Amino acid sequence: MTEQSLKKAKLIELKEDLTSELPGGKSIDVQFNPDTLKVTYANQVVQPEGGNQAAGTSGRQFVGAGTTKLALTLWFDVTAMTENAVDDVRRLTKDVIHFMTPKASEQDSTKLAPPGTRFSWGSFIFDGMVEGLEESLEFFSPEGKPLRASITLTLSQQKILVSTFEGAGAVSRAGARPFASAKQGDSVQSMAAASGKGGDWQGIASANGIEDPLRMDAGQFVDLNASVSAGASLSVGASAATSISAVVSSPPTISLGSVSAPPVLPQLGFH
Repeated sequence: MTEQSLKKAKLIELKEDLTSELPGGKSIDVQFNPDTLKVTYANQVVQPEGGNQAAGTSGRQFVGAGTTKLALTLWFDVTAMTENAVDDVRRLTKDVIHFMTPKASEQDSTKLAPPGTRFSWGSFIFDGMVEGLEESLEFFSPEGKPLRASITLTLSQQKILVSTFEGAGAVSRAGARPFASAKQGDSVQSMAAASGKGGDWQGIASANGIEDPLRMDAGQFVDLNASVSAGASLSVGASAATSISAVVSSPPTISLGSVSAPPVLPQLGFH
């Protein structure tokens, strides 16, 4: 059984005019995919000179091409790192702050401008400038070093961005079963309990090919209706909330036959 990798969102540095990627610019993968993307469209509306507010909508005019904004929150946690772990979460978040930091303008070196930024996640692509960034530090070590952080980003583009798609986009749902999406901090046990299947969370984890059911990536899809057969045997520790004694190899196997993981659904969005 082969476990499909989860598509990771990226931040990519663009040229100032947002036409293409900046050669040698910064590109980073987020640690955890965001739970939600909020897209806001706005037009600037002003009263014409000599206008009368009593005239209502007929007395207003639109100015400019409008604005599209993207708001999202990214999480970083050094305790969840399995490779190249660091002691302070700010060593990770400084790469995101780079996209907020003004530098000499490509058009006029005497002026400063933030770099162009692309947020890319599967079929969702948003090009713009980082308008605002807020970082919250929490979960401090005994030495006073922050180990976890959330960054709220707001990107803007000075036009109304319209989603475009290729093909009809029709999807057959015949025989399909709904998948649940993990949120930040979820475990297989908590997701199973919320759906009324808490007593079978070990079987759900095995059927989905999840090697570490206590650490779920935000946005990971899980088939809560899937489970190993009743005759399959798993060795599970006495404390389900804290330890699992079953060892899963790659590819994982279970006595009385292997269990295939369901396909990972594509991430949906706008581009």
